[in-house]
Amino acid sequence: QVQLVESGGGLVQAGGSLRLSCAASGLTFTFNTYAMGWFRQTPGQEREFVATITRSGGKTYYADSVKGRFTISRDNAKSTVYLQMDSLKPEDTAVYYCAADYTPRGELRTRKDAYNYWGQGTQVTVSS
Repeated sequence: QVQLVESGGGLVQAGGSLRLSCAASGLTFTFNTYAMGWFRQTPGQEREFVATITRSGGKTYYADSVKGRFTISRDNAKSTVYLQMDSLKPEDTAVYYCAADYTPRGELRTRKDAYNYWGQGTQVTVSS
């Protein structure tokens, strides 16, 4: 049974930082064959792309709204992907989800419908 478990969310003041983690288990193939992504969602809105990283960690891609403030990384030995969030803004408030997709050729994945596995989400609240 595939599990993606996010942690690290919470309440932070504007300008502060948080580091989200997502630990994967039960994947059919080894963790280093999966592209990983972070998405976020606010009530009544579509889930939106935040960041993605290739299976090796060699390539990353960000939404314009977080570029320069957020950093995605991964530790394949620990089957974990991270999202370092700096200079947080109130508009970053959302439930953050990690996702995994099997990509043996090392592609990036930015579309949410490309991902097969999702975590349960972790709440991030940024106060002004």
